[in-house]
Amino acid sequence: MQTDPKPGTLYIVGTPIGNLEDITLRAVRILQNVDLIAAEDTRHTGKLLQHLQVKTPQTSYHEHNSSSRIPELIEHLQSGKAIALVSDAGMPGISDPGYELVKACIEATIPVVPIPGASAAITALSAAGLPTDKFVFEGFLPAKSQQRREHLETLQTESRTIIFYESPHRLRDTLQDLADIWGSDRQIVMARELTKLYEEFWRGSIGDAIAHYQQKEPQGEYTLVLAGNPPSQPLLTEAQLKAELEQLMRQGISRSQASRQLNKYTALNRRQVYQIALAIDLNPE
Repeated sequence: MQTDPKPGTLYIVGTPIGNLEDITLRAVRILQNVDLIAAEDTRHTGKLLQHLQVKTPQTSYHEHNSSSRIPELIEHLQSGKAIALVSDAGMPGISDPGYELVKACIEATIPVVPIPGASAAITALSAAGLPTDKFVFEGFLPAKSQQRREHLETLQTESRTIIFYESPHRLRDTLQDLADIWGSDRQIVMARELTKLYEEFWRGSIGDAIAHYQQKEPQGEYTLVLAGNPPSQPLLTEAQLKAELEQLMRQGISRSQASRQLNKYTALNRRQVYQIALAIDLNPE
């Protein structure tokens, strides 16, 4: 049943991630009839609104002005205005500050209504050819190498399919970090230009992906879908890990080497395993 937007309600409106045809009739109707559209980039959204022949006024809402803009939007909503929140592409709140406005509305008992639309993560997963029954979305990895590697270490034993977003200028570094920490044989699907004219899915191992992008310049935003790492045997408990570490070190293997050797058999990351190894006293009094 079609109804006009309700006063004092925030609508979370999904917009196309590429192809402008990927917007629902309901989304268009809401955008046409709300009092205000809060957009991540008003110029970018303006092109979509022009295509849809929507003349609703816009205001900007993004990560750099969210703290000052949220009180203004809450005031508009409390005065009875209906507002649509949109991002540059896809569902608002996914890897952008939309959730902060949603949280503020919930705290102020303002109704929040989702208007479902496209999502790059789900779009890529649906065509990746990797298990879809269980998956985890990690968004963008840290930009700095050390932080990125530390975060990847925490996901080393994750058994679910894993989805990342990555920019073209960091893709090669991220692939190398993935190979160093997860191994070059892990299967990866790289999706770019989703729903656009030059949409591309590349499938293979991480090692093959590194070789591929040594010959080709990365272009466009990437959605990376990686196979999970189901353990080949039950993971060691912390007590079992400590006993195994001690046994290896008594055989003359260094603490760091023993930690690396056993890291894949535990849910702990490499740094945590090494800290346990450091605490082992091989010569108790």
